[in-house]
Amino acid sequence: MFSKACEYGIRSAVYIALQSMEGRRVSVNKIAEEIDSPIAFTAKILQQLSRSKIIHSVKGPTGGFEIERARMDEVKLSMIVHAIDGDEIYVGCGLGLKECNANKPCPLHDKFVDIRNDLRNMLENTSLYELATGLEVGLTYLKR
Repeated sequence: MFSKACEYGIRSAVYIALQSMEGRRVSVNKIAEEIDSPIAFTAKILQQLSRSKIIHSVKGPTGGFEIERARMDEVKLSMIVHAIDGDEIYVGCGLGLKECNANKPCPLHDKFVDIRNDLRNMLENTSLYELATGLEVGLTYLKR
């Protein structure tokens, strides 16, 4: 459903939030290791998240990535998805057809519109804090 970059972006943000709750900044190498992602690819994703002001990058010997606790409530999954994949998930055809809309619907169009609306609702109402605390109590895992 999400691109690989988006999956890694979500996992990165959750890991950074979890570490930030413990008062730690985390390096790109540690993030890549923890989410099982290539370092260069992870660095590119973190750059996108940082430019979108989802995470904060601190340079220097004690630097790394972090996110303020108050910001964790404000950051919704939809913001991470938008920063990495844009809005394609909300507008693409369920069958991948180029021409699919209300005027020329594919066989799945009407059902897929409902699914997409539910997905948008979930992404817009799920906070980074919610995911990080779920991970903290062992309800989710970062590695496959």
